[in-house]
Amino acid sequence: MNSTKQRLLVAAGTLATFLAGTAVIAQSGTDTAPEARYEMDVGTTAGIMGQSDTREMTLRLGSRLAATGGAPKADHFLPDGMRMGLSVPLTSPEPGKLPVEKQDDPEEKFQRPKGRLLIFWGCGAHAGPGQPVVIDFSKMAKGQIPPDLFSARIPAETGPRPGNSRTYGDWPNGKSRAQVSKQSSLIGQHRIAGNYSPEIAFALTQDFMPPPRVKSGQAPDGSTPLNWSPVPAATGYYAWAMSAKDNGKDSSDMVWWASSSSRQFGGDLWSWLSPATVNRLIGQKIVMPPSQTSCTIPAEVKAAGGEMMMGFMNAFGPEANFAFPERPRDPKIAWHPKWTAKVRYRSTGNFMPGMPSMGEMMMGQQGDKPGDKPEEKPKPCKPKLGGFLKKAAGLGGSGC
Repeated sequence: MNSTKQRLLVAAGTLATFLAGTAVIAQSGTDTAPEARYEMDVGTTAGIMGQSDTREMTLRLGSRLAATGGAPKADHFLPDGMRMGLSVPLTSPEPGKLPVEKQDDPEEKFQRPKGRLLIFWGCGAHAGPGQPVVIDFSKMAKGQIPPDLFSARIPAETGPRPGNSRTYGDWPNGKSRAQVSKQSSLIGQHRIAGNYSPEIAFALTQDFMPPPRVKSGQAPDGSTPLNWSPVPAATGYYAWAMSAKDNGKDSSDMVWWASSSSRQFGGDLWSWLSPATVNRLIGQKIVMPPSQTSCTIPAEVKAAGGEMMMGFMNAFGPEANFAFPERPRDPKIAWHPKWTAKVRYRSTGNFMPGMPSMGEMMMGQQGDKPGDKPEEKPKPCKPKLGGFLKKAAGLGGSGC
């Protein structure tokens, strides 16, 4: 693969990261809100290039109360199975500083690409009518988001954040070195205690989800069949893929495909979605049902973007909700919970058409010979989309 194509793939990943942040944010009011809202987002990402699967956990505590007795302080006390110590701290942003998730990452900054973006969608051997939609970046103002990229935006299911909380804390953060490992288990009692919210406690019976193991093939007609085994507890699937083709003179075509039957891209489809939202999107044929185990990338996608393609698949999962006091069975009785807690599940698979499946590579089933000394696997990390593409394109790095 030449250096130009490598650069184009990295640019495609950067574009995708930028567009993922354009979702509509749903703010919650505070008039009747609980004193505290807690959210856990937990996920698993399939190993890539010989790495093991990685597990992730994001914790967010938002309160409409002020901290008592000094600076805000809160901790999430974990079950022994997490293997992360007794607890992890939920750190509040310092005045005048952005929280960790809002700080700029030089590798993830958006740079407007040159050339065009070609958009395809739908499962099938060939692209449907009206495809591809072509967006010419040379005709857009600097920093402008492509118009009508999302034909129907899906509001982000946003929980507690600094902007909708009087006092806020989260993890991971710069003050804790604890890490979720591939042996970590969520099963057991969880407790959150701090000086700006009532104590929150709940038990989890659903562990981290396994990721989809996606196998990609090459059909004689140029299409790319995808197959995977059902993921336990999955509520639906959504796949997308990207590639790029050099057109010369520092110009390129970036190609973006999604599995939805209509033009639906990015936003919260790359994140966590509630089972109710997933069920609605299945009815609209935006998300594939949990019973579906195959999809075909149209031949026109490969023809437009060339040989190198990087793809991902989200398996949306269940959701656990807790509150105190619990919601009354009688809907006529007013309910004003003191706190609420939500745990959202998701897992992500990946595929590179024309290469061994990621599951096979992760398990070391490709290229092993009798007597070969097994190579030491890289330390697991939290993958980033841009990092995935850089590593896959041979630009080095860990994929983190």
